[in-house]
Amino acid sequence: MLPDHCRRCGSSSNRVDTAKMIMTSHIFHRLRSFVLGCAAALVLMASGSPLQAQTVAVMVNGEPITNYDIEQRSKLNFLTTRKKPARQDIINELIDEKVKVKEGKKFGVEPTSSDVDQSYAQMGSRMRMSADQLDKTLEGQGIRPDTLKARLKAEIVWTSLVRGRFKGSLQVGEKDVAAAAQAAGNEKLETEAFEYQMRPVVLIVPKGSAPSLFEARRKEAEALRNRVQTCEEANAVFKSLQNATIRTVVTKTSADLPAVLRDILDKTPIGHLTAPEQTRQGIEMVALCGRKPTTIDTPKKREIRDKMYVEKYEARSKSYLQEVRKAAMIEYR
Repeated sequence: MLPDHCRRCGSSSNRVDTAKMIMTSHIFHRLRSFVLGCAAALVLMASGSPLQAQTVAVMVNGEPITNYDIEQRSKLNFLTTRKKPARQDIINELIDEKVKVKEGKKFGVEPTSSDVDQSYAQMGSRMRMSADQLDKTLEGQGIRPDTLKARLKAEIVWTSLVRGRFKGSLQVGEKDVAAAAQAAGNEKLETEAFEYQMRPVVLIVPKGSAPSLFEARRKEAEALRNRVQTCEEANAVFKSLQNATIRTVVTKTSADLPAVLRDILDKTPIGHLTAPEQTRQGIEMVALCGRKPTTIDTPKKREIRDKMYVEKYEARSKSYLQEVRKAAMIEYR
């Protein structure tokens, strides 16, 4: 496994991932609708019970949005923004979710509960929480976890639809990048870029170990840095050590890596190890096995390309949603 600074350097060449990251960052400002069947809603309305909040407020293509849904979405929006959202804004968000999911079914895009649970767990991980901890955080504010899961489901569906149906029109070519750079007054795009070949290495420290053990392994790592001069030596040394491992070669370009890590790798001689870093696995380093110039995107070109892709994606998503919503049957109660 790469050290933390290297794990964060996953390739951003996949424009879809970029769009998904942008869309996911807005999820904390929205809430999923808790969908009741029409029959169940009618029973509640007739019962005169304290659950009157679950009466239907809007019907979207035959599916209800209840006052309970609106209340839940409002709670989450307030939790994340500390601002009281307008009721109609909440209703519009819930309507958007309904039409997105219905459009997905039309094209056979229906995430499984496992897909949604995985996305939910990943969100918790980014917040440094387990799925259970995220559940408890939401429940502590009176918000059902299923509301957020449904919101995630709608976004998974919509991202798949937009990228699948409009893939060709979302592509950003070299001429597009050059024109955008010139318009922005930044014509010098061909700055030097490299391709790095790296082998992550780990001196394993068991979970829960005393700080003294981490320090001992760090000193061991520093000694190995002085000893290892080639990747072949690194392979032999770490395979012979107890409680140590060396990973397979990872190849990244300058555009894939954050500036801090690029600077570290540029200052590391070929065949040598980067400075040790403490992680959950133990003490980790990277053996730099190769560094060569490349014509693949420079960091600046990648930045421009990603920005243009996101702009295209968001524009297409907005127009597509308007079309789908216009065709929907929406009835206010």
